[in-house]
Amino acid sequence: MIEARENEILIETPRLWLRSMPAEDFDMLLTIFTDPKVMAAFQSPPFTNEQMHGWLQRNLDHQDAHGFGLFSVILKKDNSFIGDCGLEVMEVDGVRAAEVGYDFRSDYWGQGFATEAASAVRDYAYHHLQIARLISMIRVGNQRSRRVAEKVGMNYISDHQSGDRHYWIYEMAQNIK
Repeated sequence: MIEARENEILIETPRLWLRSMPAEDFDMLLTIFTDPKVMAAFQSPPFTNEQMHGWLQRNLDHQDAHGFGLFSVILKKDNSFIGDCGLEVMEVDGVRAAEVGYDFRSDYWGQGFATEAASAVRDYAYHHLQIARLISMIRVGNQRSRRVAEKVGMNYISDHQSGDRHYWIYEMAQNIK
């Protein structure tokens, strides 16, 4: 069983634990970001060690700055690290929003884990963080991520161009009292 460290956020779903992402998750994250199937969704070559270190450090810095970030996703039945899912503050067309993002090992695709984790993150954002509006930026053509966004209740609102990258923007809002 995974034990929570002091001040660690732990979200539990029927099949998953989502825990704060420590620097020690580097090797497990690298297996995701060097998988050609995963990186095809990003329309990007696999990460180098240097790129992975930069990505992980950006998430750790985000956690420190905002009190939340991407969680490591652990499969309960065998304590396997299967991906990441969480929130990142983004700016799209001059407006700041919390983005729900997720990356999973390709050998765990098609089993509902991304939807389960993203639903838990959505609920955490609404009920614990009091974030009223969530978005997802999905690379155009990534139908799997598009379906996850739709399953958690998001709706397509626009296309977005960032440099040479083209995204679908999905969003959902909740009235928080």
